[in-house]
Amino acid sequence: MAAAAAASLLLAACGDSGDPAAPGDDATSEAGGELTPVSLQLQWFIQGQFAGFLAADALGYYEDAGLDVEIVEGGVDIVPQAVLADGTVDYAIAWVPKALASREQGAGITNVAQIFERSGTLQVAWADSGISTSADLAGKKVGNWGFGNEFELFAGMTGAGLDPATDVTLVQQQFDMNALLAREIDAAQAMTYNEYAMLLEAENPDTGELYTADDFTAIDWNDEGVAMLQDAVWANTERLEGDADYQATTVAFLTASLRGWIHCRDNVEECRDITVAAGSQLGNSHQAWMVNEINKLIWPSTNGIGTIDKAMWDQTVEIAMTAQNDQGATVLTREPEGLAYTNDYVEQAIEALKADGEDVMGEGYKPIEVELAAGGN
Repeated sequence: MAAAAAASLLLAACGDSGDPAAPGDDATSEAGGELTPVSLQLQWFIQGQFAGFLAADALGYYEDAGLDVEIVEGGVDIVPQAVLADGTVDYAIAWVPKALASREQGAGITNVAQIFERSGTLQVAWADSGISTSADLAGKKVGNWGFGNEFELFAGMTGAGLDPATDVTLVQQQFDMNALLAREIDAAQAMTYNEYAMLLEAENPDTGELYTADDFTAIDWNDEGVAMLQDAVWANTERLEGDADYQATTVAFLTASLRGWIHCRDNVEECRDITVAAGSQLGNSHQAWMVNEINKLIWPSTNGIGTIDKAMWDQTVEIAMTAQNDQGATVLTREPEGLAYTNDYVEQAIEALKADGEDVMGEGYKPIEVELAAGGN
């Protein structure tokens, strides 16, 4: 287990990684211009959640940066941060609370870019249920996925004065919305970009038409003040601290990846097509919805895409240390120690993108309108 560290030391540790090498020739493996092989572990199956990385690969941004990137698909039994920590891959995408839990257990990993600035998790109920806030969950059957995805829900209930062990009936939920649609549970966990769309792709048997947002209510953890940081790029801490080539590769990888996300902000349908072509099993309208909703979690960016915001980091850590599940367990037992996160590399990536004329803030961002088809086709 990682040793405890005082909160006042966290910031200094997080930013103290020396002077990372700038991207350039060091990002290639040989003087002859050979590409540096890089592997990225996704935290789930190929889908629009990872469109920026897929676009960076498909559009040649990685190759332009001197990288040959292998994007490794995730799955139910894959723990991205563990795959990174054991040296199988160079980088991994993982939610911050889950990754911090792995760090507390000894995983040497560091957050080098926070892709999602906002949480995409909802708790969704039928409009006629009377559920619109955490307090309304009292006495209800509440679905959740578990596996570390549930702590915003528990933080919300705790903040509303509810004991997750006694004041609600918790139900293990599958990664779909079937239990809610069948009214077997009163509220279901959903991501804005995936399971929520499943509801709007389903047919109302009473009307023969697809359900609409008016048929449901949703508790948004951003609104309730208990949002936690989610998709981030994690790197190997030991290599960051002692390998100049890895430092340079990290900047090059982030620069190309963020360029991919900027492209997907401005070209939703193209990134939908890239995602489908990469092997996603979900339909075209579902993938368009997903890319569009993911953009809302990134843009507009407060400090530049990928920057780790200290206030949100601190909120995530605080909730991870205090929110208890129905067994009384928390995600973390102590403050993260060492190089838990650093903005050193992403700030270099942002400067490189700005020098190329890229809009890293997206202040004028507006989502497009996506019409979902039955079954997401």
